[in-house]
Amino acid sequence: MAISELLEHFGWTWVGILQSNDETGEDELQILTKYMRERGICAAFTITLTQENYNRILQALNNPRVSIIIMCGTYSDYIMDLIRDNPLLDKTLILSPSWISTTFKDLNKKLFVFNGSLAVQFSSPFPVLEDLIKIYSKHDDLYQKLSYWRLLDELAKSDPIDPFISHYDINKEHNYTQNTEGITRYFLSLGPATRLYAAVEVLGKALHEMFLFIKDKYEENSITGFLHNRRKLQRYIQMMKSSPDPMRPSYYFNEQGEAIHPYKIINWLSIGDAIQEVEVGNFTPWAVSGEKLHINPQSITWKHTKEIPVSRCSDQCSPGSRKKTRGTIHACCYDCVPCAEGEISNITDAENCIKCQRHEWPNEKRDRCLPKVLEFISYQNDTMASVFSSLSVFGCLVTGFIFGIFIFHRDTPIVKANNQNLSYLLLVSILLSFLSIFLFLGCPSNVTCRLRETSFGIFFSVAISSLLVKTVMVCVAFKSTKPGSPWRKWLSVKLPYTMVLFCSSIQVVICVIWLSIYPPFQELDTQSYPGKIIIQCNGGSDICFYSMLGYMGLLAAVSFVLAFMVRTLPDSFNEAKYITFSMLLFCSVWISMIPAYLSTRGKSMVAVEIFAVMASSAGLLGCVFLPKSFIILFKSEVNRKTDLLAKRK
Repeated sequence: MAISELLEHFGWTWVGILQSNDETGEDELQILTKYMRERGICAAFTITLTQENYNRILQALNNPRVSIIIMCGTYSDYIMDLIRDNPLLDKTLILSPSWISTTFKDLNKKLFVFNGSLAVQFSSPFPVLEDLIKIYSKHDDLYQKLSYWRLLDELAKSDPIDPFISHYDINKEHNYTQNTEGITRYFLSLGPATRLYAAVEVLGKALHEMFLFIKDKYEENSITGFLHNRRKLQRYIQMMKSSPDPMRPSYYFNEQGEAIHPYKIINWLSIGDAIQEVEVGNFTPWAVSGEKLHINPQSITWKHTKEIPVSRCSDQCSPGSRKKTRGTIHACCYDCVPCAEGEISNITDAENCIKCQRHEWPNEKRDRCLPKVLEFISYQNDTMASVFSSLSVFGCLVTGFIFGIFIFHRDTPIVKANNQNLSYLLLVSILLSFLSIFLFLGCPSNVTCRLRETSFGIFFSVAISSLLVKTVMVCVAFKSTKPGSPWRKWLSVKLPYTMVLFCSSIQVVICVIWLSIYPPFQELDTQSYPGKIIIQCNGGSDICFYSMLGYMGLLAAVSFVLAFMVRTLPDSFNEAKYITFSMLLFCSVWISMIPAYLSTRGKSMVAVEIFAVMASSAGLLGCVFLPKSFIILFKSEVNRKTDLLAKRK
């Protein structure tokens, strides 16, 4: 557990494992690989230290991407062969507690290989060793005292580390409280000492718990009870799962029956023929998740480099990309692919990309989501809005100017011809059509969407109805000139207005039905263009929309055909030929507008609609009224009653 968290902390996901050829190596390998898999760490190779595997080990250690080697199990003499050939010289070793607890004495001048290694060691469980020695030395039992002396004597003979031990004389009285530091240091230098102490402590407490149970149950013959329950000792050991005393770190068993123990992380430094141990961190298994491992990377001396070594099968995937497996058995070997359109990753080595929300879009690096750009024809910083606004105002001014000319010269023959009131109504309709352009500019809302889609339909219907009535009245006036013609009764003053009202009211009914059933509304289009939200008007009912356009086209077609038929009638100031050209232009604009409108999105679609409204309005104004205005302003001699009578003759 401690080694796997250490690997995860430094990002070492591609490591090699060398295990000793014994039961300890096999057991530790199984446990280690289990914790490594839980943290997404892969073993590039797991090889047993044997003579037969030597060449295989050399080949595996030549992998430049494997910088971290974990030693599992106990010390093996075959490590000397690897040290001799120096394949471990550029590798950082992670030493397990079992490996470093084994006494190895053949490494004396080869310790430089272990320079910069990290060792996981048991924390010392001997905080009261001096008190233990005092109690033991005062024991009255001679056998116990002699056993203690014999232990010191054997230690002195085998490896005289401390003068205090080597100069003991079992025939002399001695103060056992003197120089206990040497004994403490010697005990802690023995690898198995800490684990042996923990094992004895666990067993002692379990026996104590079992004895208390036996004592209550077998008061008369506790020995019989002990013999009867000795096979239950394992159960008492397993029951010892209480949390350790925080003032005195010790052991406990987890739910899986594993003995948990605090560890310290040691950095091995090779100085001459000795190893200097520097404590750089600790590991507390019973701490909360994320707080178990505490380590200070700045205090670690790495091998041949000042930077933390890298041990990965693949380079890290930067934010904006994700991991893509290569189809191998190792999940740590992968390729980095950019996130798909509309997705981001904001961490390194992301397994999957995150899809941005509906109103967001990835930035260029695809490592964070940004609000989508709102697209509509805005009055601010939009050239298109400025151009259309200027053209609309200019069209309104020209229409108003012509309207003023017609009012000022309302008594002239050219103004009176073909019903001057219909001319006024036509000019007002054209003026309103120019003004309706402003409904298409700015951010659409439900109100503006409903007004923009119906206003130009009604205004143009009134305008075309006026032209149609003008054409009809030219035809009726020509037919009524013959004596006794039945067309004279149609020359009523109310007829033109009735016809305009009737033709326009049909369009009004269509628009009212449209607004009542399924009116236009504001719509946010987030799919058409990446990174943009198009604020547009949804027409609601397509049937009503095309019915409105169809009826407007029907009026224009009838007016065009009728005007074309009467364009050559010999009437003074005959407008039929001008109406013919205006309807031809009007129909051409709207016929070309429909496919362009359906094939565009966003601002372009609105721009097409605005252009159609402006072009058709300008066409009506120019074809019908500019010739008359030219005559009024520059050829006033033609605009006389005598000329009118002459033309009639």
